[in-house]
Amino acid sequence: MKKILVTGGAGFIGSHLCERLLNEGNEVICLDNYFTGSKKNILHLMNNPFFELVRHDVTEPYYAEVDDIYNLACPASPIHYQHDPIKTIKTSVVGATNMLGLAKRVNAKILQASTSEVYGDPKVHPQPESYWGHVNPIGLRSCYDEGKRCAESLFINYHKQNNVRIKIIRIFNTYGTRMNTNDGRVISNFIVQALKGEDITIYGDGSQTRSFQYVDDLIEGMIRMMNTPENVIGPLNIGNPLEFSIAQLANEIIRLTNSSSKIIYKPLPEDDPMQRKPDITLAQKILNDWKPVVGLEEGLNKVITYFYKVMK
Repeated sequence: MKKILVTGGAGFIGSHLCERLLNEGNEVICLDNYFTGSKKNILHLMNNPFFELVRHDVTEPYYAEVDDIYNLACPASPIHYQHDPIKTIKTSVVGATNMLGLAKRVNAKILQASTSEVYGDPKVHPQPESYWGHVNPIGLRSCYDEGKRCAESLFINYHKQNNVRIKIIRIFNTYGTRMNTNDGRVISNFIVQALKGEDITIYGDGSQTRSFQYVDDLIEGMIRMMNTPENVIGPLNIGNPLEFSIAQLANEIIRLTNSSSKIIYKPLPEDDPMQRKPDITLAQKILNDWKPVVGLEEGLNKVITYFYKVMK
């Protein structure tokens, strides 16, 4: 049995990770300040004697004897990370520094949940890990993009200078149950609008593309990455390479919800990337043939059912 710390553990992705780690027989400390996370996401874990919930902000130091650390703490949707951009940067940078300091003190292995946003509005398609990105350092999204880029640099340099055992993954668009219905992400926006029979809002002309990964596939990739040999540090893309236009996604959700919603178009936000698709060649090679297995229709049906229940 390992003792594992998950920062951001009450969030959408973190709660699924905590659940999986407990199911595998580990002891889990869930750290969250509930800015975007919710106790509702981990209520079903509270009676597990090997689960500990701690209200804490990672911008403040935290001390515990642990074997592994998954650093997920940071608001990940534009509506949330743009709400308090300075706080977002601090969460990424100061939070990473604090968790790396903890890993150094207790010789824990630590995984950084980085993001495909480090590629910005990419000029290379699909995006391999070797691509340095095309990011506006002073744009609306920079608090998140540059915060995560700086966190990756911190991880690499703690590894080189202090021999901290690190893993870095870059998470591409992920969806699933326990998403917040008002998080501003495209899938949650479209499903909520469709279930309410409201107009579905597409920003831009709908031709911009995304690849959507179901949360279970991400969790599998994260755990496999944490269990790779010490010399494997990443970064590693974890995402689904199947690419869909935003217009395709909207029409699919209308079909699956049998909604009467109409599609309307509004101007594209600043620095919104036109294409986003992971090259997962490296992940498949390193993570024992890992690949996404949940198709878009199957995943969307799960989220639609979940949203239908929570919106009652």
